[in-house]
Amino acid sequence: MNPNESEIQFVLCIKNENYSASLEVRKIYQIIPDSHAAKHNLVRIIDESGEDYLYPAAYFVAIELPKEAETAFTATT
Repeated sequence: MNPNESEIQFVLCIKNENYSASLEVRKIYQIIPDSHAAKHNLVRIIDESGEDYLYPAAYFVAIELPKEAETAFTATT
C-alpha cells in the first residue's frame, strides 16, 4: 500500500481491534494521502465518524475498485 500516490486509493478493513466503534471489518475506506503517517506505518482514512483519523496500516489491505465504484465512493451529496 502506497498512500503517497496522487491517485485515489481504497483499502479494505481486515481488523478493528481497539477501534470497533470507528472501523468496520470488511468495509471499504478511502485513503487520504499522508506521507508522514506512512513513515510510521499508519494510514489516514475517513472513518465511521465522518472525520479523518490515523489507523495502523496493518488493519487494511489495498484494493482496486472499478471506475464506477470509485465514482460512487467519491461522490459528494
